[in-house]
Amino acid sequence: MLDETFKLAKNKTVGLKQTQRALEKGIVRRVYLANDAEAHVLRPILDLCRNHNVERIEVSSMKELGKACGIEVGTAVAAILKD
Repeated sequence: MLDETFKLAKNKTVGLKQTQRALEKGIVRRVYLANDAEAHVLRPILDLCRNHNVERIEVSSMKELGKACGIEVGTAVAAILKD
């Protein structure tokens, strides 16, 4: 389940490419990963999180994560950005 920190955050990324770019720039505070996303999709994000020492939070499904992001489709990954 998503915590209130994510729901209240103003600066977020939604989706693989946006989150990957933000991680490469070093501006991510926390990443949210859907448990039902395919491993090969999440692998580059997990590697970047380890390299940049970014906290990772698991979410039960892509549908739940997408809903929390305010989109009508599921998403495998989202992130909260640094201020």
